[in-house]
Amino acid sequence: ARPGTSMARAAPGMIMAVRRRPPMDVPPRPMTPRPTARRPIPMADERLLAIPATVDPAEDRPAPAADGPQDAAAPAGLLPLFAWLSPSFPVGAYAYSHALEWAVEAGDVATPEQVQDWLGDLFTHGFARSDAILLAHAWRAVAAGDGAALGEVNALALALAPSAELRLETCQQGRSFLDAVTAAWPAPRLAEHAAHLDGEVAYPVALGLAAAAHALPLAPTLEAFLLALAQNLVSAAVRLAPIGQTAGTKVVAALAPLARALAAGVPGLTLDDIGSATFRADLGSFRHETQYTRLFRS
Repeated sequence: ARPGTSMARAAPGMIMAVRRRPPMDVPPRPMTPRPTARRPIPMADERLLAIPATVDPAEDRPAPAADGPQDAAAPAGLLPLFAWLSPSFPVGAYAYSHALEWAVEAGDVATPEQVQDWLGDLFTHGFARSDAILLAHAWRAVAAGDGAALGEVNALALALAPSAELRLETCQQGRSFLDAVTAAWPAPRLAEHAAHLDGEVAYPVALGLAAAAHALPLAPTLEAFLLALAQNLVSAAVRLAPIGQTAGTKVVAALAPLARALAAGVPGLTLDDIGSATFRADLGSFRHETQYTRLFRS
């Protein structure tokens, strides 16, 4: 017999029984789980992303300005300003330096401090202040539903351009801006008043029209406009190479309080308060027309 079995010899015709020895007390081998495919992480349940029925989405929207035009087309809050004044918005602002290119060529602007001083004068005594006043009056004309007043503000803005290049700078950006906003951000009030500006449009007038048509408050519109203006001119200075990117960012940061202070004082000014005393920059725009090497259109 083989080990572990006990066999009994049986008579012919009988079945031989085999009795196995009880198993030895050996611990069982651990079971190794078979590898299984990793289950993908489920996507978020749509019910978790849905707004509860008890929450009104309108509660998260800023209330319309009390002194602004009450238009139904303002569900995005101040977000349109971020898009409209972004460098990627198709107005062609990157092509203009407002005579800064001539100032660099003439040696007036060669350091970060000189860039800041030059732009600071344009804000305090030059076109930036005038454009902000024009923007505010265009905004108020649309808020009051006065298309004739809007046309008069635009005519004044065009007449104030001191040179052909600077007139092109404001008119080309103004028309491009108005066309882009009308196509992408339509609003009844925008279409109604844009009909009064079928020719040349000054850039600040176009922005004031769009902001009022979309019920955007005047104060943040002015601040955003002036800061975007500073950023565009600093970007031109960086491309002209008198300053680097880090220095340019510092200049923008230094001009931000000036832009905010200017925006705070503009709403109390009238069209009679418009004026500038940046003669060298204005004369530089004339000389830029015949400058030998140019990167910018102004």
